Amino acid sequence: MAQDQFPGWHGTTIIGVRKGDEVVIAGDGQVSLGQTIIKGTARKVRRLSPGGYDVVAGFAGSTADAFTLLERLEAKLEATPGKLARASVELAKDWRTDKYLQKLEAMLIVTDGSELLVITGAGDVLEPEHNIAAIGSGGNFALAAARGLYDSKLNAEKIARQSMQIAADICVYTNGNLTVEKIRK
Repeated sequence: MAQDQFPGWHGTTIIGVRKGDEVVIAGDGQVSLGQTIIKGTARKVRRLSPGGYDVVAGFAGSTADAFTLLERLEAKLEATPGKLARASVELAKDWRTDKYLQKLEAMLIVTDGSELLVITGAGDVLEPEHNIAAIGSGGNFALAAARGLYDSKLNAEKIARQSMQIAADICVYTNGNLTVEKIRK
């Protein structure tokens, strides 16, 4: 089947919120193929612990591609313990220059509790403004909601959960079945 005829995988919203001394990454559980929901309980947020160094990562895009990237990130973190930004830049360089990795279709939000970063296949490692990062089909909805809630008395987890609920109410490729991981500085 030609690439332009394939209905395509859709369905992810991932948000990272840093507030106070905690960072939360939350992701929904929906995976869709075209207009059909294939699975509603996928886990798109994972805790990595290379060498005892805690990192939380959320992914949007192809699951197999994202797992490949998470494995590569874990290897980079083992080579540069405690240096999330450096490991992320090294992953982004490989992703952009390696012929195999260039074909991978995914994005990552990662945090070690101090840094919150978005990693893309275009070679970008971005530290978002306003302490909020969002990716995926419902990412802009969750981002807008989190920006609106940020100055309230809510903590990072409650902002992430409410933002994800708002995104799930708007985006047909996002559901309310959340995986939430929290990490402190």
